[in-house]
Amino acid sequence: MIRPHAIPAGALPLASVHIPGRIRFSDCDPAGIAFFGAWFTLANAAIEDFFEFTLQVDFHDLHGARRTGTGFVHAEADWFAPGHMGDRILFTPMITRIGVASYATTLHAHRGEAELVRFRFVNATTDLDTARARTIPDDLRAALARYASTCESLES
Repeated sequence: MIRPHAIPAGALPLASVHIPGRIRFSDCDPAGIAFFGAWFTLANAAIEDFFEFTLQVDFHDLHGARRTGTGFVHAEADWFAPGHMGDRILFTPMITRIGVASYATTLHAHRGEAELVRFRFVNATTDLDTARARTIPDDLRAALARYASTCESLES
C-alpha cells in the first residue's frame, strides 16, 4: 500500500466548500489529542452540515420523513498529524463518484494549511423501512452532481 501524502488546504479546488469544526474536550484522550473514533463523529457532523448548507438537502428530513438512509458501507482514513483539544478544523468534502444507489466522497480535514486527516467514504442509499438499496433520490443526485461539477472532483 502506498501511503498518501498530506495536501495543503490551498491545493484543493477554489470552489470547494469548507465546513468548520472544532475538536472538543470530549473528543480527546488524556494527552489532549483527538481520539481516532472521535474523528468519525466529527466527519459525520461535517457531512450533515454539507448536506444542509451546500447541497440544500435536509439530512434529517431525508433520513426521517423521507425514510432514505445514506449510511457508510465503506469508511477509511489516513492521519497525517494529530488534532488537539481546541483546534478549529475545516472539513472539505469532494464527491468522487456518483452511482445508481451509492456515492463516494473524500473528506479532507485541515488545521490552517496542514491536512490532519483524509477520509474516504462510500455511502449507500437505502430504504429505511425495508433495509434494501434504493436509487439515490433525484434531488440528492442533482445536488451531488452540481457540487462535483463545480469542484471538478469526479473520478474518471
